[in-house]
Amino acid sequence: MATTTALEAPASPVRRIPVWRRGPKPRRRTELGLLVFAAAITVAFYVVASIGANGRIPPHVGPILGVILGMGLVAHLANRWLAPNASAVILPIAALLNGIGYVVIVRFTPSRAKAQATWAAVGLVFYIVTLIAVRHSRDLDRYRYLLLLAAGLLLVAPLIPHIGVPITGTRLWVKLGPIEFQPIEIAKLLLVVFFASYFAEKKELLSIPTARVGNRLVLDPRPLVPILLFWAVSMGIIALENDVGFAMLIFTMFVVLLWITTGRVSYIVFSIILFVVGAFLAAHLFHQVQTRVNLWLHAPLNTQLGEGYMALAHGGIVGVGLGTDHFARYIYAITSDMIFVAIADEMGFVGAAAVVFAFVLLVAAGLRVAQAARSDFSRLVAVGLSTVLGFQAFFIMAGVIRLLPFTGITLPFVAYGGSSLVANYILIAVLMRVSEEGASSTTERALGMRFPEETAFVAAT
Repeated sequence: MATTTALEAPASPVRRIPVWRRGPKPRRRTELGLLVFAAAITVAFYVVASIGANGRIPPHVGPILGVILGMGLVAHLANRWLAPNASAVILPIAALLNGIGYVVIVRFTPSRAKAQATWAAVGLVFYIVTLIAVRHSRDLDRYRYLLLLAAGLLLVAPLIPHIGVPITGTRLWVKLGPIEFQPIEIAKLLLVVFFASYFAEKKELLSIPTARVGNRLVLDPRPLVPILLFWAVSMGIIALENDVGFAMLIFTMFVVLLWITTGRVSYIVFSIILFVVGAFLAAHLFHQVQTRVNLWLHAPLNTQLGEGYMALAHGGIVGVGLGTDHFARYIYAITSDMIFVAIADEMGFVGAAAVVFAFVLLVAAGLRVAQAARSDFSRLVAVGLSTVLGFQAFFIMAGVIRLLPFTGITLPFVAYGGSSLVANYILIAVLMRVSEEGASSTTERALGMRFPEETAFVAAT
């Protein structure tokens, strides 16, 4: 009697997974609808601002709507192609914030509007390029020391003679031919990747006591020494550049990633002590820090911050109306450092709260991406990028309303500035890549349990 071996056994019938089960259409349809909604809000604000300022509807509303919808559609198609399962809300929220910022820039400094629109298009190009170049988040993990070297070069670039350009007491700018940019905007993203990679590799050594002191096991401090030294060097370089805001931002990101990695409160306590000591020394050693603290405590009404406080009070609950105020336009840097004042003046507390809520949703979406990440490294990258985005917005808005000393960093996606805009589009592109990987792995696990034969077919094809 013939026997049938495993190799001769007839293969089980395999069915192809239906398109509706494995396709990304529901999320991408949601994203497309949200992008159209964001474009409609932007154009509505633009029309209302024009009516308030000039008493008529601008004649080129149609082309502006077409450009905004076209840019959103290009990004949406890129997501369908490169990140079909990624978050459906990250890109629309960023587009809405970008649109609100553009309306304010057109309203107060029309000469900058064309440049801002150009930088938004460049940012979109870098968004797509990032999705193409970073096909897997682990690719970033492989080149962590190369990225660290690049971050270090970018940090010191503004200090190089004939390349660095000092502006208003800070050395943040680099000029290469006709192009001026802030290299620290890209450096902060590279530092997030490096810290995430290092902490993911040293997770157990940083969180589990392995060194013996007498009869007790304590945490081995040696894995933390190299990272602390590099952090100290980074803080020193940023201090030489007189940039308080980014020093606070990098420090906050470092502490958050360390705490997420280990979950140990002792690191938080140590970080707070380190921050207090550093803040005390900075306040006594660096003139710019002293100036910013003095302005925070005693801001005369004839200064940038004093006029900003008056504009905030002038806006009230619902604002004076888009396009109808002429007070805020005389405030220095109203469309860059102080753009949140312009929003609160013309849109009031309601408009300012809406912008804050949009940032809360964007950070929450980033943290949700981190929860679904498929590896420790990806999770830490998502947390680090969300932290950078959220605290950068918090620091500048808190400085404007006098909750913290004014730092002068840009409000992400909203304020005028090409370096910041491009860097933030790269930031959300990496978040989308991590989101795509997490969603894909979750879908694969779910389909593997429900349709094992079909999942095997898809994996094979």
